[in-house]
Amino acid sequence: MAVDVILGLQWGDEGKGKIVDVLAKDYDIVARFQGGPNAGHTLKFDGKKFVLHTVPSGIFRQQLINVIGNGVVIDPITLEKEINNLIAASVDYEGRLLVARKAHLILPTHRYLDAAKEASKGDQKIGSTLKGIGPTYMDKTGRNGLRVGDIERPDFMSRYTALKEKHLGLLKQYPAIDFDLKAEEAQWFASLKTLKSLVFVDGEYYINKAIKAGKKILAEGAQGSMLDIDFGTYPFVTSSNTITAGVCTGLGIAPSKIGEVIGITKAYCTRVGGGPFPTELFDENGAFLRKEGQEFGATTGRPRRCGWIDLPQLRYTIMLNGVTQIALTKIDVLDKLDTLDLCNAYQLDGKASEDLPYDLCGYDITPVYQSHPGWKTNLTEVKEFGDLPVNAKTYIDKLEDLLGTPITMVSTGPERKQLIFKSVAAVA
Repeated sequence: MAVDVILGLQWGDEGKGKIVDVLAKDYDIVARFQGGPNAGHTLKFDGKKFVLHTVPSGIFRQQLINVIGNGVVIDPITLEKEINNLIAASVDYEGRLLVARKAHLILPTHRYLDAAKEASKGDQKIGSTLKGIGPTYMDKTGRNGLRVGDIERPDFMSRYTALKEKHLGLLKQYPAIDFDLKAEEAQWFASLKTLKSLVFVDGEYYINKAIKAGKKILAEGAQGSMLDIDFGTYPFVTSSNTITAGVCTGLGIAPSKIGEVIGITKAYCTRVGGGPFPTELFDENGAFLRKEGQEFGATTGRPRRCGWIDLPQLRYTIMLNGVTQIALTKIDVLDKLDTLDLCNAYQLDGKASEDLPYDLCGYDITPVYQSHPGWKTNLTEVKEFGDLPVNAKTYIDKLEDLLGTPITMVSTGPERKQLIFKSVAAVA
């Protein structure tokens, strides 16, 4: 049995949580493979809204096992808050939420470092969420990080203290900022009780045994492919591999075990924080998309930058991920527009190109747009693809043709029930 994958094809915020939640009913296990509390997966059903940062989005399906993989970095404070929200919502997570022992821990001093480093950059900020993600991954690659399994070791406190002292030394190179380390540490150690109450597993063995036993597994990504540390818009990226390759290292499975790869894209484009964004709109259309799409970060609350859909960018991430099918989200946000544009090529320093340059920051890029008529119809109640207005169907068909990848799902609103299956999705 192969592991199917759901990940974002843009700069994050594509609606991965909803798609995972809808498809999860056909799986036995949902596993997060990278990222940390910088993720904000929003789910809406039964008139309620939930935002998950670390917990996999399959947690609301009562029969499912949810695994936080070794590629994830965990802040025990954030995780405790999420679990308390689950308890308040009467979600029975006990025995169903598993944590890989090799997942790394975010310490209070990781967040301290993150905030101090970002503050020191002035107008050169990369737009960090200040959750301590970058410093934690740096300690991971620097071979002196603290892992979940270390909590079970008798020398845990000495390991913690050694890493903390290293961080305090690094902080001396940055200007002082307001950070109450003593209070943050007290909260962090208190939250370890909740983390210890979860089931710890050797993630790589657990997942591979599940595969061998024929279990259906869905791997859930965080952020988006354009934020990948290797292939994203560097240096305005996250600190992990957000593409399909990250599933292998983030869960401990072989490439041959990857099955369907479901890429999620909005019908337009957004990003949070700094960095290049070729199709960004600074006019009334950009303001319209932000307002109509409620484009504010689920984790940070920051307003998102908005623009038209970017097909060179999407073809790039489809290629990197080996995407086999696409879920198109937020098409309903475009309902009121007379016309909409899609970027099908770039002018790079005066030359036409359908490829992304080495560094989006280093080129004078002008998007080449194609216009498409709007449908001026409310799509939120449409339940069948055939019932969509003609202009909406031709827009979707055009995207499918230009991207060379089937669009199997179309989301027409935030609720679980607002998802149209254009064709039979080849998952589960």
